[in-house]
Amino acid sequence: MKTGIIIPCYNEGKRLNQEAFVSFIRQHQEYHLCFVNDGSKDNTLSVLYAMKNKVPEAISIVDVKRNSGKATAVRAGVRFLYNMESISYIGFIDADLSTDFRDFKDLVKTLKSDDKLSVVFGSRNKGKSQGTIRRDFFRNLFSKAIKKFILFILGLPIRDTQCGAKVFTKSIIPVVYSDAFISRWLFDVEIFLRLKKYLGKESVMRQIFEQPLMRWVHVEDSKLGLKDALIIPARLAHIWMNYRFTKQGDYALKMYPSSMSIQDAKVSLSIAA
Repeated sequence: MKTGIIIPCYNEGKRLNQEAFVSFIRQHQEYHLCFVNDGSKDNTLSVLYAMKNKVPEAISIVDVKRNSGKATAVRAGVRFLYNMESISYIGFIDADLSTDFRDFKDLVKTLKSDDKLSVVFGSRNKGKSQGTIRRDFFRNLFSKAIKKFILFILGLPIRDTQCGAKVFTKSIIPVVYSDAFISRWLFDVEIFLRLKKYLGKESVMRQIFEQPLMRWVHVEDSKLGLKDALIIPARLAHIWMNYRFTKQGDYALKMYPSSMSIQDAKVSLSIAA
C-alpha cells in the first residue's frame, strides 16, 4: 500500500525543484505525489504538468481555480487521495522542500512501525536535534512569540504545531478533514484541536507522535510577512473561541461514501490523476 504526499503550491513556478520531485518518485514506487495548485498566477500549473508528463502514473494534479489558502489546498489533496484504493497513508510537505524527503520517509516509517499511532508530524525544535535546523531571524522571533499562545489554545505538550510535514493513517482522515477549516494558514492548530476533541485529552498524546527533524531550512521568498505576523494572534484567538465555545470539532468517525467527490471542497477544481 502506498503513501500519498500532498504538495500545496501557490506561485511556486520558479522555486519548485522539478528534478528532486521527479527523481524521488521514480525511485520510490511506494509513494504517490499529489500537487495542488492553489490558484497560482504564475506558470506553476505548467511546471506541474511538465513533471506529471515525466511520471504520469505516480503524479496527480488538483487545480484549485481560485486561490483559497493552504488549508483548502491540503484538504482538497487529502480528499482526492482518500478515494484512491492504493493509498493507506496520507501526508503533506511544503513545496520548497524545507523538510526533505529523507525526513518525511522517517515520519512514515515511524507511523508504520506502531499500529497505535494515527499521526506523526515533524518538529523543528523538539529536544536536541542532531541535524541542521536553520531559520531566518524573523521566523525565529515570530515562532517564539506565538508558541506560548498556541500551547495555551491546545492544552497539549506539543512543541511545534506549524511544521509543514505531517502524515496520517487513512482511518483518521475523516476526523481531521471532514469539515472545512476556519483558517487559511493556521489549520495545523485546528488539526490538533480536532484530534483532541475526538480522541480525548488523555489518549490523544498516545496516538500522535512529534518526531525531531534532522534537517529543516527556511527557503527565501517566503509568503509570510510582517502584516501576517501582526494579525496571526487575532486569528489564533478566533480559532480558540470557535473550538471552545461552539460545536466546531464535534466529529463522529465516519468514512466518506465511495461516491464522494473532491468537488465537496466547495471551490472550483479540475483534477489530472
